Amino acid sequence: MRLLEIVAAVRWVDTAPEVDLLTGEVHLDVRTGGFSAADRAAFETALRLADAWSATVTLVSAGGAEIEPALRSLAASGASRVVRVPDISQLPGVISAADVVVCGDVSSDGGTGSAPGWLAHERHAAQALGLVAVDEDGPGVVTAVRRLGAGRSERVRVSAPSVISVEGSVATLRRASLGAVRTPIRVEVIDEAVATSPRSPRVLSTGPWRPRARVLPPPVGDAARDRIVHLTGALVDRTPPRRVELEAPAAAEAILEQLRAWGYLP
Repeated sequence: MRLLEIVAAVRWVDTAPEVDLLTGEVHLDVRTGGFSAADRAAFETALRLADAWSATVTLVSAGGAEIEPALRSLAASGASRVVRVPDISQLPGVISAADVVVCGDVSSDGGTGSAPGWLAHERHAAQALGLVAVDEDGPGVVTAVRRLGAGRSERVRVSAPSVISVEGSVATLRRASLGAVRTPIRVEVIDEAVATSPRSPRVLSTGPWRPRARVLPPPVGDAARDRIVHLTGALVDRTPPRRVELEAPAAAEAILEQLRAWGYLP
């Protein structure tokens, strides 16, 4: 019988990066970096599910070699395997065989939290995001509580393959044993050639550009006729059509000027 594979996908973040004011180049420092509370909760959730299902846990993160010390320190709490990929675009290749992928809901650098949904799409897996409680319900099956906002929540049940994301309050990462801390941990580095395959861009639609619709005030008037007249502008003086022949730069400026007059451009 194949053991279930659980992947904890975490993100190393420098909480105090230095930015060159002249060039805009960002300089990262391993001394001020680490993993968010949500990522640590995701790893602990993966470990708890693995304990219940006798599964393996793979800890995965994207970044350069500078994140490996922090990744080893995190993995000492119980990861079966540790993997680093140079770029986040290579993560789908690493999780392609995972039964359950656990992520933090947001990163500590103000991220959007869109990575779990993206991974679920790439994995063709079920997803349950923004969870505030997670329980196992048999091998490969997770029951959880998801926050909906406005004080509401819902209970969800997802089966493998699945991708879930958790808030930082879901779990506190267990403390690594002294033996695990002292044992050297190997970090596998998977390059792009192994983790990804070339994909052709998908064109959704093509066509001429159309300006955004104007925002119009609601019609005025108590009678239906008055509102229709206001909407259609039937009694409003209009600028008569005109034909203008100009050189290209002047013609472009005239078009922009007319669009501004009509309210399509600010």
